[in-house]
Amino acid sequence: MTTSSSPVPPDDSFLRALTEDTAEAVEQAEPMTSPHDGAPEQARQRVASTVDERADDLVALSRDLHAHPEEGFAEHRSVQVLAELLKRHGHDARVGLGGLDTALLATAGTSGPHIAVLAEYDALPGIGHACGHNIICTSAAGGFLGAAAVAEELGGRVSLIGTPAEEGGGGKETLARAGVFDDVDAVVMLHPFSHDIAMHPFLGRRQLEMVFHGVGAHASAQPFMGRNALDAAVAAYQGVAALRQQMPSSDRVHGIFTDGGARPNVIPERAALLFYLRSAHPETLRDLAARVTRIAHGAAELTDCGVELLWDELPPYLPIRFNTTLAGRWAVNQRTTGRKPLPPGIVPEFLTGSTDLGNLSYRLPAIHPMIAVSEATVALHTKEFAAAAGSAAGDRAVLDGALGLALTATDYLGDAKLREAVHEEFAAAGGALDVPSFFD
Repeated sequence: MTTSSSPVPPDDSFLRALTEDTAEAVEQAEPMTSPHDGAPEQARQRVASTVDERADDLVALSRDLHAHPEEGFAEHRSVQVLAELLKRHGHDARVGLGGLDTALLATAGTSGPHIAVLAEYDALPGIGHACGHNIICTSAAGGFLGAAAVAEELGGRVSLIGTPAEEGGGGKETLARAGVFDDVDAVVMLHPFSHDIAMHPFLGRRQLEMVFHGVGAHASAQPFMGRNALDAAVAAYQGVAALRQQMPSSDRVHGIFTDGGARPNVIPERAALLFYLRSAHPETLRDLAARVTRIAHGAAELTDCGVELLWDELPPYLPIRFNTTLAGRWAVNQRTTGRKPLPPGIVPEFLTGSTDLGNLSYRLPAIHPMIAVSEATVALHTKEFAAAAGSAAGDRAVLDGALGLALTATDYLGDAKLREAVHEEFAAAGGALDVPSFFD
């Protein structure tokens, strides 16, 4: 048998079959609708005209952000160019709030119902805007500018809130704990993707570092005087691997070794692992965390080592709670652009990740629809998706998304029956959750 330094490439049969089945399901899908009328037509037309007038500036901002990516909590240039665009169009923005230097707030209207459009502008190390946050930011800016044109006359308020560091930093949770969303009634935003989807699940996520403490010893002369922390870490990793057989299909656990000792002839007195745990519901994420905790303690006991569990150095992410009432208006508004936002379950729901928007969706009604910018086979967080986010398809998504967000926010402010249904649905789903204490 010969060996090679190169890995065996994955077979793409499953991916090809999945793509074909999804394409067929997309063709047969019935679009989402809404029983509500939304805002008065005159207001909606004014919103659409406002977004159209800002189109060139919005596309230019998206291209500029794409060319100058900045990582989470360091988006200083990005937030400044966003603030400058708002100022050019008559809106002063506050940069720096809730303890975050790169957060942003701008508001139009003085009283009444309050809806916020959320902007993200952080990028990924090495591959830039491979999650398309340049599109999220500029479509949100356009959505705010459009809705701001009619907010006062509709008797409501609309804000643009720039939320730093979605890529692992949890900026929305930090801002929420600082009270930034206390007087906000609902939030809307979008995310670029490979399909147009009105509601797509995102998984909750927790981070766990397992640190095993053993006793160092000479691995040859006196191994019996050691307690091998690496053995404990390996046992924990294998325990998690075995757990996968009994996990719900929507759960995910993935981990790496961050410390395994220094030299083979010294029994490691310290070893460490870093895991991400993901699940589709807050309760199942809590259960998954408890099961992994027991595995860690079992591995420590098996090897006579100690273990330290360090949870969530940054805020955990909850899964997204859908608000179908608000998402229905998004779907109707996107159809005016020629798009056909799909209902849940058409695109495989395991093709997903996590977002801190989930944390807000358990505090107040929220939507997080997906807007297509790439081919169906292109995944988020790849260089191919980064290219799509800076392409003509990305430019179109900025403008279509801005119009959809602006009209949906306007509908919320201008249709009292819609607004009542949005909040009735949120209450029926369990109402607000005490997010900071949920995993205590």
